[in-house]
Amino acid sequence: MREILRRSLTGVIYVVLLLGAVFLSSDAFDFLFMAFGLACLYEFKRIVKLKGYYVFVAYLALWWIFIYLTNDSVAINLLMICTITVDLALLMFLFSKKRRQFTNFQKFIIALFYIGGGCIFLTMIPYKQDSFAQFLIMGIFILIWVNDTFAYLVGRTLGRTKLFPSVSPKKTIEGSAGGLIFALLAAYFLSWHETRLSLTEWMVMACLIVVAGSLGDLLESKFKRMAGVKDSGAILPGHGGIWDRLDSLVFAAPFAYLILNIFSNVS
Repeated sequence: MREILRRSLTGVIYVVLLLGAVFLSSDAFDFLFMAFGLACLYEFKRIVKLKGYYVFVAYLALWWIFIYLTNDSVAINLLMICTITVDLALLMFLFSKKRRQFTNFQKFIIALFYIGGGCIFLTMIPYKQDSFAQFLIMGIFILIWVNDTFAYLVGRTLGRTKLFPSVSPKKTIEGSAGGLIFALLAAYFLSWHETRLSLTEWMVMACLIVVAGSLGDLLESKFKRMAGVKDSGAILPGHGGIWDRLDSLVFAAPFAYLILNIFSNVS
């Protein structure tokens, strides 16, 4: 009972912090996710045993350039290509049965683009329109939260078929299907309140967020399993580390940014 209370209290504080940053100002949102990115990098760096602090400097430089100094589409597209390329390479690592040892340079590139690039694109998503689109980014958070919550509840109640037992023994196909169904339902209601995206676009976004977010969660689980740890950190009592909370969003963010670009060009 105490563990449930602790998890609930931590979860409420985390959600209030996100909501406060999103609705306080765009600068508060930017700063919060810059800090979250640093925390995720620290946890990833510790798990994969990446030496040195150059990755923090490189991340802050990229973050400053792409959040404040440039709106150049060529530069942004280059960063997106690098980030998505690293993410796709990591999917090969996720589904490979061979144990992989990364060099320090590979760890640096993975940290910079998978973690750093993911956090940068997550910060850039609300600026896809001319103004700071608060309800757009909140909608993406809601899709992730709904998927995670109902995947857990449905999986615990009805789950029988393991999804990826070698990486995450508790996840089930039934739970994943339940998370997707409820995320699509959430997307339906979100289309009423955030009209920058049509109902069809919200449905496509929900599918993308659920699939990419689930892969991001499994990817983090594989890194933790290789390191022999349960959580990426202990900063959030009952929930683990910041990376544990943002693994789905960090992996899904560049793909969400890409699909928003496609929506803008098509419409």
